[in-house]
Amino acid sequence: MTELPHLDVVLVEDDQSLLEATVQALSLEGVQVRAYSDAETALKSLTNEFPGVVVSDIRMPRMDGLEFFSRLREVDPELPVILTTAHGDVEMAVEAMKDGASDFLTKPYSSVDLVRSVRSAAEKRALVLENRRLRSELGKRSDASVLGSSEAAQKLRTVIEAVARSEIDVLIEGAAGTGKSFTARLIHDSSPRRGRPFVTIDAGILAHEDADLLLFGREPSAGLSRTGLLERANGGTLFLDELHFVSDQTHSRLLAMIDKRSVIPIGADRARKLDVRILLARNPDAQDLSPPQLLQLEQRLAAVRITLPTLAERRSDIAELFRHFVRVHERELETEAGGISEEEWRHIQTHDWPGNLRELSGYARAFVLGLSSLEPRPLPFSGPRPLQQIVADFERSLLDDALRRCGGNVAPLQAMLQIPRKTLYDKLARYDLKPRDYRQ
Repeated sequence: MTELPHLDVVLVEDDQSLLEATVQALSLEGVQVRAYSDAETALKSLTNEFPGVVVSDIRMPRMDGLEFFSRLREVDPELPVILTTAHGDVEMAVEAMKDGASDFLTKPYSSVDLVRSVRSAAEKRALVLENRRLRSELGKRSDASVLGSSEAAQKLRTVIEAVARSEIDVLIEGAAGTGKSFTARLIHDSSPRRGRPFVTIDAGILAHEDADLLLFGREPSAGLSRTGLLERANGGTLFLDELHFVSDQTHSRLLAMIDKRSVIPIGADRARKLDVRILLARNPDAQDLSPPQLLQLEQRLAAVRITLPTLAERRSDIAELFRHFVRVHERELETEAGGISEEEWRHIQTHDWPGNLRELSGYARAFVLGLSSLEPRPLPFSGPRPLQQIVADFERSLLDDALRRCGGNVAPLQAMLQIPRKTLYDKLARYDLKPRDYRQ
């Protein structure tokens, strides 16, 4: 249920004694009341951002309750209005209910009935305002996973908006490069947990020799202690990002954490409760690589599943996405892209983009640097060879081609390949490739 930190009510009643009695009854229940004896004044005080409920009499001089209700619909058609009426006005109240009024109470009504009706309407109002905030948040976001006007992109935004406001765990499924990490972060930032910890656990952490220490932490011992990543996520969101390997021991402890929402640090004798929402990313193309215990983790968290579309499934978004990535890389590289040829634009819109958003972003980055015509040459296949040799040959060929395109200049080469400078020099040395040999 949506949290209701307080209840706000605008009360409109021309009977002064009834007005004062109703204010007192609501105040005793912790409701914040703004009381008015006429609808005109109340109307001036209300906007579409009002977080509460309007309670109004029907029979009033000048502007009656029905006209007041109609005018409120112009301010905000989703503003909850509870009408109070004498027996002779029930038919009018019923008609107002058909037009969208939240409820009507027949005088004399009890304070219990009034508070119950107000609370019900306030809960719905809180959901309406939260949905508006989420839609606004999604509209402001420039995460590529939700950009676009295709049916697939619109459906994705709708699903993210729906799951973000809940507390349920989510399995985010998508091919490589479709934006699983972006989506996880967007769900967190659009949820009631926004502003709280967002902790990512990936395959690199689980492959670490001290994986259990990193995850679960350690109780103070001989002056040494460490808070694990799971506890750091307490109160926020835990993102499990494509876990393709996990030891049997760590797997068992993760399952226990998911089931019990608690963690036992190394050396501790009792569990500590965790308040975490869990998001798990999975690449369905790598499913055959997942050992049985990983499939158990996925099954635990698959009650709600978001499937991210590939670029091939949202081809009409490619042009908008490319422009978005160009703007991003222009800001990052502090430079402006040159013009684009018809041939290159045709390539962008017709290419299959098997690497999806990641590949398109890389191409846009190369375009900003004036290197977008780079397309690695396919390696000739000469019969069975060890995988390591095939990968090495491909990597050398890619570096050789990149060096030629960059004229032996390391800075644009590093920017295009998006790898640390030390890693780049290590690879060049490994394949005996010297940048000076490519300079003209």
